[in-house]
Amino acid sequence: MDAMEIPVIQIGNSRGIRLAKTILERYRITDKVELIFKEGYLIIKPSHHPREGWEAAFEEMHERGDDQLLIDDIFEDEIMEE
Repeated sequence: MDAMEIPVIQIGNSRGIRLAKTILERYRITDKVELIFKEGYLIIKPSHHPREGWEAAFEEMHERGDDQLLIDDIFEDEIMEE
């Protein structure tokens, strides 16, 4: 595990850390991070939401009529009784 020592600085009435631009870019940190407390360590992890924006995209697909099934229902021709 790589380590780096950085100062804790005054930010208003609180204290915080400042991350270098290169670290922000390397780990794709934008506006939020997850702070994980584990076995005596604080872990700062980029906060990513992989499905963010899907609801709007699905609504747009529906408005364009692009939300049709590409494969027919697989059970349509099957006989369920044996």
